[in-house]
Amino acid sequence: MPSQQRGKRSAGLLLFRRPDGSVDDGTGFEVLIGHMGGPFWAGRESAAWSIPKGEYGPDEEPEDAARREFEEEFGRPVPRGEWVALGEARQSGGKTVTVWALEADLDATAAVPGTFTMEWPRGSGLLREFPEVDRFAWCVPQEAAERLVAGQRVFLDRLREHLADGRGMPGRDGS
Repeated sequence: MPSQQRGKRSAGLLLFRRPDGSVDDGTGFEVLIGHMGGPFWAGRESAAWSIPKGEYGPDEEPEDAARREFEEEFGRPVPRGEWVALGEARQSGGKTVTVWALEADLDATAAVPGTFTMEWPRGSGLLREFPEVDRFAWCVPQEAAERLVAGQRVFLDRLREHLADGRGMPGRDGS
């Protein structure tokens, strides 16, 4: 049965990789984030990147929305693997975001993002199409924190804690 929500809700999937192998102190990893597309974000770097995510309604489970949004924004299927719940965070605009992490390594340049249409320039009557995300990049946590919108930075901290605790690592959690 779909969960019942109040207010706007969004769900996303934060991919991470450990380039140097088996680092388990919570520092030796990178995350895949996307630069938001469209004219508002063009030319901005700081606080202009996002975890692949999107809104969902009361008839959709958050996990399904996270999968759908990743596939729409990245343009490729979600890799296989174990999803790690990073919980929820309320954004400054009032939206509640739920995020999962997934260890996987994708080519960031292989993205084929979905698009959206908006009037641009405003008041011109011209409709233009823009990519939802205009590029993806793998970033170490410090760089990702500088690039991500402020309300999503908490998920980096939660992932760092998860990895530092050794939770979810093969052979460490009894799986």
